[in-house]
Amino acid sequence: MPNATFADPDLTTFTRLEELGLVAVGQRLTTERAVLECRLAEEDPWCRACGARATSRGTITRRLAHEPFGHRPTTLLVRIRRYRCDHCGNRWREDTTAAAAAPERAKLSRGGMRWALEGLVIDHLTIARIAAGLGVAWHTANDAVLAEGQRLLIDDPAHFDAVRVIGVDEHVWRHTRRGDKYVTVIIDLTPARDKTGPARLLDMIPGRSKAAFKAWLEARPKAWKDRIEGVAMDGFTGYKTATGEALPGAVAVMDPFHVVRLAGDALDDCRRRVQQQLHQRRGRKDDPLYKTRRTLHTGTKLLTDRQCQRLSSLFEREKHVAVEVTWEIYQAMVAAYREPDRAKAKAKMDKLITALSKRVPDAMPELGKLGRTLTKRATDVLAFFDRPGTSNGPTEAINGRLEHLRGSALGFRNLTHYIARSLLEAGGFRPHLHPQMR
Repeated sequence: MPNATFADPDLTTFTRLEELGLVAVGQRLTTERAVLECRLAEEDPWCRACGARATSRGTITRRLAHEPFGHRPTTLLVRIRRYRCDHCGNRWREDTTAAAAAPERAKLSRGGMRWALEGLVIDHLTIARIAAGLGVAWHTANDAVLAEGQRLLIDDPAHFDAVRVIGVDEHVWRHTRRGDKYVTVIIDLTPARDKTGPARLLDMIPGRSKAAFKAWLEARPKAWKDRIEGVAMDGFTGYKTATGEALPGAVAVMDPFHVVRLAGDALDDCRRRVQQQLHQRRGRKDDPLYKTRRTLHTGTKLLTDRQCQRLSSLFEREKHVAVEVTWEIYQAMVAAYREPDRAKAKAKMDKLITALSKRVPDAMPELGKLGRTLTKRATDVLAFFDRPGTSNGPTEAINGRLEHLRGSALGFRNLTHYIARSLLEAGGFRPHLHPQMR
């Protein structure tokens, strides 16, 4: 860089201490950590009682964990001046809470806190890695970062402002037999629908019931509820009922993923039932029905020649006719959702639901169950075609990110901590900390 302008080296500027109102006056470097001796940049010797200039009576020290440099924990040894007024006898000491750190018992500088929060939200670091970088205990880092994230990001009143479409789904937060393992996740689908950015986790509430979701909705301001246009959900009737009671102006949309899954489950149940009827046992690797279990779920336009031949040989047998009929219903549903013309797609789905709503032969109980479910939720299923983008696909993607979070943390035992970590992980807060990351 021949045209670059360089300034004299300055430890205070390099370590960003000037942002904290501090100035570096010394350093001690070891292989384990770096210790920077600091003082407040501006003295304040004026008495708070009488206004006279006081005399310094020595200093006390305060240790603060700062952002690391070169993968080595950095500690600030802040020298805090003590004063005594010779005129009135008043005693006090300098205040470090203005810019350098939080109140007296805080162990992290504001720079260290910012580094930790950015590492958690932007770089997806674990609390163990953040604690190691700061050179503090795990509980010290966890409590400080979660409290700062709650104050700065989660409790931001503007977090709910732009929400127009939400998605709701259940989520398993721990895989144990003791205690409730389910929570309800609420997702902001507005950015995904408007194609302005990814969906974000809006909130997470304990339990999975109509009462839990309805209580959360009723706790929102009326103006916010009036702005909600649609709610994407699965087939759980509790979410449907809660939406109808708490958001009468919103349209419930049954998610395409779950609709297709209902048909896929019907296909699997039919295949297993026919397998049991013909062989009185579960499928084995050489059984035709078992060999085609995955091919049956492949879209017709994606089938290879070998897969087409395998399906043809399967459906040639008259005893597999129930599986063939159920497979055709499944493929028709997939084709309806893949139809680019929304009007034609809605007509195809409406025709399919109408056909299943009529009497289905008793020999195919799986289609009868599917028909009853789709008939009951026909309005919600068809609502998707009038509101493209209102899908729980982003919800499932965020659930996957939360699974990764739980794996990297080796599990959670505290639901409050899990909710806070989930919101910081998938709450869309990265632009708040780094404006270029949208």
